[in-house]
Amino acid sequence: MAKIKHHNFLNTVHEVFTDAKNAGVLHLYAGGTSFSGRTIEVEGKELYHFGTTGYLGLEQDPRLKKAAKEAIDSYGTQFPLSKSYISNPLYEQLEGAISEMYGYPIVITKNSTLGHLGVIPSAVDDDDVVILDHQVHWSVQNAAKMLKTRSVPIEMIRHNHLEMLEDKIKKYRHSKGRIWYMADGIYSMYGDYAPVKELMGLAKEYPQLHFYFDDVHGMSWVGRNGTGYVLDQLGELPENVLLFGTLSKTFGASGAVLACSNASMYDKIKTFGGPLTFSAQLEPASVAAAMASAQIHISPEIYGLQQELRERIDYFNDCLSITDLPLIDRNESPVFYIGTGMPKTGYNFVNRLMGEGFFVNLGIFPAVPVKNTGVRITISRHNQKEEIKALVEAMEYHFPKALEDTQTDAQRVFHAFKMEPKTLSGPKVSSELTVEVFDTIDQVEKEEWNQSLGGQGVYDWDGLKFLEEVFHGNPGKEHNWLFRYVVIKDADGIPVLMTFVTLSLWKDDMLAQTQISAAIEEERKTDPYHLSSTVLSLGCLFTEGDHMYWNASHALGMEARNKLLETLEKLELQSGSKMTVLRDFGEQTSWNEPLYGQGFLRVQMPNSCSVDLREVDSMEDYLQRLSSRNRRHFRKDVQPYLDRAKTIVLPKLSKSELEQVKSLFGEVQSRNLGLNTFSFPDSLFEKMNENHLWEFIVLCSLDKPEKILGVMFCYTNLNQVYVPAFVGMDYDGLEEFAIYRQLLYRTIERAIGLGIPKIDFGLTAAFEKRKLGATVEKKYAYLQTNDNFILELLGIMEGQH
Repeated sequence: MAKIKHHNFLNTVHEVFTDAKNAGVLHLYAGGTSFSGRTIEVEGKELYHFGTTGYLGLEQDPRLKKAAKEAIDSYGTQFPLSKSYISNPLYEQLEGAISEMYGYPIVITKNSTLGHLGVIPSAVDDDDVVILDHQVHWSVQNAAKMLKTRSVPIEMIRHNHLEMLEDKIKKYRHSKGRIWYMADGIYSMYGDYAPVKELMGLAKEYPQLHFYFDDVHGMSWVGRNGTGYVLDQLGELPENVLLFGTLSKTFGASGAVLACSNASMYDKIKTFGGPLTFSAQLEPASVAAAMASAQIHISPEIYGLQQELRERIDYFNDCLSITDLPLIDRNESPVFYIGTGMPKTGYNFVNRLMGEGFFVNLGIFPAVPVKNTGVRITISRHNQKEEIKALVEAMEYHFPKALEDTQTDAQRVFHAFKMEPKTLSGPKVSSELTVEVFDTIDQVEKEEWNQSLGGQGVYDWDGLKFLEEVFHGNPGKEHNWLFRYVVIKDADGIPVLMTFVTLSLWKDDMLAQTQISAAIEEERKTDPYHLSSTVLSLGCLFTEGDHMYWNASHALGMEARNKLLETLEKLELQSGSKMTVLRDFGEQTSWNEPLYGQGFLRVQMPNSCSVDLREVDSMEDYLQRLSSRNRRHFRKDVQPYLDRAKTIVLPKLSKSELEQVKSLFGEVQSRNLGLNTFSFPDSLFEKMNENHLWEFIVLCSLDKPEKILGVMFCYTNLNQVYVPAFVGMDYDGLEEFAIYRQLLYRTIERAIGLGIPKIDFGLTAAFEKRKLGATVEKKYAYLQTNDNFILELLGIMEGQH
């Protein structure tokens, strides 16, 4: 398999957002000349607004508007000075009012993102460690990454997984100073909570434990003086807690606020906190609006506003409770999430609701895993009960319709979110297609398989028979693979789609950067299966190429594609695999849009290389067909070395030779962290040696003929393609003998000698292969993960090692 290229994550996000934008559910522009908060205009249509984060509706409060206008008249549109020098005249009043709200010293920041960038590097010392909840807001994660330059370890745990948190605490309690756990108070997608009281109990057991809570979604609508969910749970703010709130969103103005009860920590942050020192301060209008909001918060009025919102939240919960809609987390926050599973279902559902007059938000990658796409609905004081009820009725009507439109059903949605399936389901569509899943290639008709998938890689019928034997009955679980063969036929028994998949153990960092894999390999010296997961993959880690026969022109071709994806989803559920991987697609594939709609992300693999030997009579003929530049490469970098070693093609190796080539293959694999996989079982080489379809191109030392310098392990597929599947090399002689280049040359020479019209050179080392005449093609894989934890964990590790 392949690495994700370094820039690929952002490319992937761009492609996902572009897909959603094209579906008309993202990057929209509001219309109209004024806002009431209750409705919002989109593309000329007035919609009821269920997407705001201004839960109390204070952004429309006349007192805040009046204060902002007066501040502009008095002080201008901005106060263009750093707060380190002098603050706007209104700042002191605002700081006093916010301090009164919290009852603790506070720091006001331009916004929460800049606040995190200023506070986290100031609060965390070089001998501390940071542990992130993997659903903590991106702005916190991004600020924490700044600590890597100071070699502060950054760890990550699964969402609200306190046992995992305790394991990390134990790991660092004797080697580090403070152990910071960073989390949200209310999480912005599902509206669920941090287990604040349980965390405080953990802190009593481990005094080093400190907390950094981003509670911007918990502000105003709950707690004493509207100071948020976390402080409401804590009662008092301990010295081991830093608490972030917001002056925007529900507060109705702009800016963010840090509350801190530790005097020395407060002084350290306040005196010099990066962006807190150098960034422009809040505009006078924002400071005045925040001041007006603060006055509401420190008055009894705030509790009346909270109660009004609570009544609407309770009403929405009551309306949802009598439906079978997949509400992901029932709680008392104003944030609700209705799962749709696949992105295309989410697009359809959002568009249907907008068509009925309701504006809602789409939850999509990277905020949630792609197959956990859904609709995020927020309730505010602007919403009236009649439109809340109407929204639920519209969702109850349109959810099954969205499932039907996108050829899915509710069970798949509930499974995607690991919820108990309810009665709601989409239509059961009868099909002329039959889907068969076989456990072994012996159950598949040989000629039919070879006609569809033969002549590629090591997965003609005999090749798969060989692989089944190799990856079965081995001591290590990483060496035992389950093979499944999917055959989809029409009513006449004619194959429309055929492929094979494997269920096997992969290293989670196989798609990570080399330095990350190197660090993880250190952990694996004591825990061999650290960060490894069961993966369902098209093809297998031993094979490369177009692993699927698909008759796209067949009348039922598109339906067969959907059937395959449904079948893979069932296999994933049955096996408990963490990821599904569809590999080796070309750059231009008609599968791209459907796979994005089904929750797959595209990542670029190393380029694939092949050599066309049709009408090539000899090696001399082949060399003459090379470009002048490649012929110069041959004369300079290959030809002078050909006489330095002896080349032998062996159909079978002696026992001592077999031990040597095993060792040489091990040398290559141990150095290839750019393609970090588990080793292959020892039985692989013995079975190769016994199989007539395998042979070995061996480079031997002239001085010591018994010493093997390099070997190419080659498979002959139906005499249609020659497959140099793996290489082994003595790295001590790599440059002296140009071992790799010699082996590439000898492989081409051997295939010509056998009269085989094509070589599948596979992935990686495209630069060297291209110089010897190989055709290079971009290849892509599509990944569908159950959650984003591993992707985010590996992202956090970038730059630490």
